[in-house]
Amino acid sequence: MKLLIVEDNESMRGLMVKLLCDLVSSVHECSDGREALAAYQEHRPDWVLMDIEMGQVDGLEATRLITAAFPEARICIVTNYDDEELREAAQRAGAREYVLKDQLLDVRRVL
Repeated sequence: MKLLIVEDNESMRGLMVKLLCDLVSSVHECSDGREALAAYQEHRPDWVLMDIEMGQVDGLEATRLITAAFPEARICIVTNYDDEELREAAQRAGAREYVLKDQLLDVRRVL
C-alpha cells in the first residue's frame, strides 16, 4: 500500500510512519496542503493522511482539490479537532475518514 502523509509537524509525520510502517510499501510526505495535489498526482497513493490546520493551504482545501481531480482518492483527515462541523466539512470536501491525533491507532483500522 502506498501512503501520502500531508502534515506540517515533522514529529507527527515520523510518528505516523512508525505506527504504519508494517502496513505500507511506500510513504511519501509533504508539509503543506499546497504541495498535496502535486504529490498525489506524482505518487498516486492508496491513502492520504491529511492534517487540517497547515500554513498556506489547509487540509480541507487540499482535500477538495485532490478529490476534484481524482474522485477515487481515499483521504483520511487526521486532526486534533473533535468538532462535528469540521467532520461535516471534511466529508463535504471528499474525505472518507476522520481520525483524532490522540487516537492515532485508529488509522490502522481505516487503512
